[in-house]
Amino acid sequence: MQGLGQMSIQETRRHHVPAGVGLAVIAIVLSAAPLAAQPTTVRTDLIQEWSQMKETMLRLADAMPEEKFGFRPVPALRTFGEQLLHVADDNVKLLKLIGAPVPTPTIDLKAATKASIVSALASSYDYGNAVLAQQTDQSINDVVHVSNFDATRARLVWAAVGHAWDEYGVMTVYLRLNAIVPPASRPK
Repeated sequence: MQGLGQMSIQETRRHHVPAGVGLAVIAIVLSAAPLAAQPTTVRTDLIQEWSQMKETMLRLADAMPEEKFGFRPVPALRTFGEQLLHVADDNVKLLKLIGAPVPTPTIDLKAATKASIVSALASSYDYGNAVLAQQTDQSINDVVHVSNFDATRARLVWAAVGHAWDEYGVMTVYLRLNAIVPPASRPK
């Protein structure tokens, strides 16, 4: 077998990737480079977590049929729909404390249809995305005064995410009491 330096042009072409494929590979590598160059920061982690929480909560809401949005396990507890509105309302209240110049949605706590409740939930997460988009890696770590304590803006976002996870756990029981397997527990 000859080395590359000893091959004719025709023989060399047989051993190389066609030009179109080579350019496509280079384009893919170059387009991925900016993604790899983005550092992981508290702000980027929060944005990712907030987006995942939105998806998780919307999938949970979607799993419950509309006729079951009024289900309440016992009289002292909220209905399934009220639970979702509670999460939406607290999302807005907590993220409003961050102080971003973003229009605040109004959450109708009396919403009764699945569509209006899911819309309120989605708008609370969209509001959070807009608030987070206004933050920098520095500002997300700034301290804000909240009622009787001080907290970083990041802590307020983590509090909203933690609260949503708490209520998610409660609402999975609502689903199971109605013979519905929560989306995250379904086989892949």
